[in-house]
Amino acid sequence: MTSPRFLYLVRHGEAFPDGPLTPTGRRQAALLGERLGEVTFDAVHHSPVLRAAETCALITASGTAHEAAGDYVPYQPSPGEAPPHLADFAARFPERRDLAAQAEALFTGPAEGDEPRRELVVTHNFLVGWLVRHALGAPGWRWLTVNACNAALTVILYAPDRPPSLMLFNDMSHLPAELRWTGFSVRP
Repeated sequence: MTSPRFLYLVRHGEAFPDGPLTPTGRRQAALLGERLGEVTFDAVHHSPVLRAAETCALITASGTAHEAAGDYVPYQPSPGEAPPHLADFAARFPERRDLAAQAEALFTGPAEGDEPRRELVVTHNFLVGWLVRHALGAPGWRWLTVNACNAALTVILYAPDRPPSLMLFNDMSHLPAELRWTGFSVRP
C-alpha cells in the first residue's frame, strides 16, 4: 500500500562563497524554521555541504537528519538540446546523473505504508530545479531554468495513482522583503 508523500524542498540560506551561512542566511533559516515549526517531518535530509547542514539545523529542532541531496549538476544537455548559454553553464561542472537518479529514487513517488509522509530536504538550487523538473515531466535540460531563492520553500505532493503536484514553488512569504531574492544577481 502507498500513501501521499509531501516533499518539502528548501534551498540553503545565503552563505559565504564555499563557506558557512552569512548572518542573513542564518536569519532566513530561522524564519523558515518558525514557519515550519508546526510540521512534523517523518524524515529530514540535508546536503553534506556546510551551508545546507547549518540551514537544516536552524530549521529543525529534532537534530535527526540524514546526509543526502548534495550539490551537483544532475544532467548536462547534449549539443543543440538546450540554449547554448545554458549548456555552456552546465558544462563548467562535472555531471552526476548517478546522484540525480539516487535522489529521484529516495525522494520521489508516493510513500510506502498507509500513512501520509512529510519529508524535508535541505539542499541546493540545482537539485531543487532537478526535482521540480522531474515532477513536471519536463525535458532533462529544463532544470537549468528552474531557480530557487535562498531559504525558499517548494512542496511537491506525490499521491498514489496521480501525477506529481507542485503545491508551492520558491515561496518566500516567511521572509521580509530585505531577505528575499538572495542568491541572484538581479532582483525582480
